[in-house]
Amino acid sequence: MRSLRSHLGLKLGVFSLALAGLCVALPRTSFSNPREPKEKPKLETRSNHPPSNDRLSRQVGHQLRMLAYYSVFDNIGYRVHGDRVELFGQVVQPQLKSAAEAAVKHLEGVASVTNNIEVLPPSPNDDRIRLGCYRAVFMDGTMTKYAIEPVPSIHIIVKNGRITLVGVVDSESDKNLVYLRASGVPGAFSVTNELEVEKGT
Repeated sequence: MRSLRSHLGLKLGVFSLALAGLCVALPRTSFSNPREPKEKPKLETRSNHPPSNDRLSRQVGHQLRMLAYYSVFDNIGYRVHGDRVELFGQVVQPQLKSAAEAAVKHLEGVASVTNNIEVLPPSPNDDRIRLGCYRAVFMDGTMTKYAIEPVPSIHIIVKNGRITLVGVVDSESDKNLVYLRASGVPGAFSVTNELEVEKGT
């Protein structure tokens, strides 16, 4: 009888140890509360809240103004059509055309970019006219306020000896003065004044 009890006690002890070992071996998550809330995955605003055209337009404009080689001799414009962006204008360096497209392409809400920017033909004569026009316009005492801007609001586009003035000025008198100064640049065949007066001034 004592032998039977000892034998049963030994079996129970082995079973208890085996059960204890099973509990230790099981992963801790098996004993977690099934009602415990789990961390929700973070949702990107890209798909839930597409930017409005106005906000996207401001973002495109900011990216273009921040381009490293964008100068007074370049003019880049854009239009936003829903999730499509169209780029146009003129640049002196070919890499600026590709840089402008790359800068806009990654923006949230942009599905495609149509790059219609014209690369101006290389010309030593046009380069001389650019430099002469810059000096004539921005070295004038009343025009230096435009020259101190990171990217001046007045842009001088020269192609085949012809000057086109584009951008924004503070007043009608500034617009006329810029045209007058540019018209006196040696070697220029013509000057087209497309400057606009800033609204509210």
